[in-house]
Amino acid sequence: MTNVQPRRFGGIDWATDDHAVCVVDDAGVVVDEFTVDHSAVGLGQLCARLASLGARRIAIERPDGPVVDVLMDADFDVVVVVSRSVKAFRERYATSGSKSDRGDAYVLADCLRTDGHRWPSLQPDTPATTTLRSHVRARADLVVTRVAVTNQLRAHLLINFPGAVGLFSDLDGKTSRRFLHRFTTENDAAWLTEKRLENWLRSNGYNMKRSRAALLGHLQSAPQGTTGIDATARTSVTLAYLDVVEAIVEQIHQLEVHIASLLDQHPDAPIFQSLPRCGTIRAATLLAEIGDCRAKFPNADSLACLAGVAPSTRASGRQRSVSFRWASNTRLRNVLCSFAGDSRKSNEWAAHRYQQLRADGKRHPHAERILARTWTQIIWRCWQDDQPYDPARHAGLQKLRALELT
Repeated sequence: MTNVQPRRFGGIDWATDDHAVCVVDDAGVVVDEFTVDHSAVGLGQLCARLASLGARRIAIERPDGPVVDVLMDADFDVVVVVSRSVKAFRERYATSGSKSDRGDAYVLADCLRTDGHRWPSLQPDTPATTTLRSHVRARADLVVTRVAVTNQLRAHLLINFPGAVGLFSDLDGKTSRRFLHRFTTENDAAWLTEKRLENWLRSNGYNMKRSRAALLGHLQSAPQGTTGIDATARTSVTLAYLDVVEAIVEQIHQLEVHIASLLDQHPDAPIFQSLPRCGTIRAATLLAEIGDCRAKFPNADSLACLAGVAPSTRASGRQRSVSFRWASNTRLRNVLCSFAGDSRKSNEWAAHRYQQLRADGKRHPHAERILARTWTQIIWRCWQDDQPYDPARHAGLQKLRALELT
């Protein structure tokens, strides 16, 4: 006679330092409750214990992070249950609806037992998405490195050649780099006259944002830097920083070429490319950080929470506090807020909404986050429906345009 393995379900209440875990059987009886540390050892123990208890389907509120990664790597069936649903499910077990870590772990496990057949399981992102993500994140890391090295170059020049700082718009830009290769010290720059500077600017394709007289005036009015033999001796330091910046800029460019190619081949690319003011890198970053597994975000609020553009609300009794959400995907938050801020330059609805928030007394970063949260509703809907953003179907935009016509 064949022994039938009883079904068991796990629930994990995710936290910063440790995680409460509960396992129930097919009748809803608690099989085991325990807590594991948020560490490599603790997460290893989590997987081993769940496997020994026979729990293969696990419910958790958060769609990403080390806990989810470890569970999926161990071939557990992971289901995301949004916080709003957990709050509603609590009332099944306690009329007060009060929250506790152990209680929520049980709620997650038991609601997975009773309602889990309606919830899709998380699937790993496709190779197309993971490859794009690795390129996008590598580029972002190199940009941070480029800024750091450029700041070191700026600090060096402020002592040795102050006139070169602020001469052109970007110290790590092409014109600045070419200028410093040709005029590395105060000694070299002293040779310049207005006519010589004009000839150099023309030969290097400068777009004349500033006149040659203004540029020469900047050089001559700057504080005196190192001159003479000392300046010549320190040329190697300036060139060393320049070489590093040049190498990083070139690698960033190469990655951007690969990112553009990878994005064009991705089936979800039209969704993110259709968003206003969403260029190649921004669209690729949004796609890479959101992913392509639709089960990861059961509703738009879960996406907003992961992006850190939804406030963190805590309520206990008569006390209620609303604060900035620190636990988030900072890469996604940065690109989403950047997109939201720029979208108002080409989308009337976004511009109107931003101005409303500013008129209500919101500071720019706060207004930008609120606008980003509203955009997540639109992005999530387009993403779930696999449809590009269409201004004609944007109800808020069409309502605003109708009001402007009346």
